[in-house]
Formats: sequence, structure tokens, C-alpha cells
Amino acid sequence: MSHAQNEEMMVRISEIQVHRAHLKQYMEILHEEAAASVRLEPGVIAIFPMYQRDDDTEFRILEIYANRQAYEAHLQTPHFQHYKTSTLSMVKSLKLIDMEALDAATMSAIFRKLPRP
Repeated sequence: MSHAQNEEMMVRISEIQVHRAHLKQYMEILHEEAAASVRLEPGVIAIFPMYQRDDDTEFRILEIYANRQAYEAHLQTPHFQHYKTSTLSMVKSLKLIDMEALDAATMSAIFRKLPRP
């Protein structure tokens, strides 16, 4: 990745708390949305959802986009729109935290280390 690409890259962490009554359904919809985003959108580098071990209603999603335009395009996709509208009443709280990469030069090597299924 060139220095210019790193400056354009958008990194965000979403902190989401879900109502326990909707937990299973929320997880299914989130899984589908994340997989579709990575598979279908060239500007989506990563959508990596996780939940806390001590409280499975607390989610964190690491989102990495090639640039702001890729993020804006992501918001318009049918799979994201389905996720957003389907889960609106399931979400108790949402906080979006924009981040800056401390070591963007290393980022291109991170996902290459994962074993392929």
C-alpha cells in the first residue's frame, strides 16, 4: 500500500449493544451482511464482527474501507440497507468510532497470514 492509499483508508470500530431477546436473529443478519460486504464490494477491505466473551450482547465490528467513497458506497448497498432496517429495533445502543492506523504499512500483511479453509 502506498502512503497516499494509507491516508485515504477509512478505519472504524462500531460498538453495538443488542437486546438479548433478538440476539440470535441479530447475529444471523450481521453475519450475512459482513460476508456480503467483503465478497461483493471491492472497496471493503474488512468487516470483522466480534462479540465480548463476558457479554454476548456486546458487539464490536472492525471496519476497514479503501477510502471514504468506498464507505459511502457501502451504505447504499442492498445488503447493508437490509442489515440496517432489519436490526434497527434490535439495537440497544450504537457508537461509531473513527480510527487512524498507527502502522498502516503493516496492514497489507495482516490478512495474508490467515490460513485458508
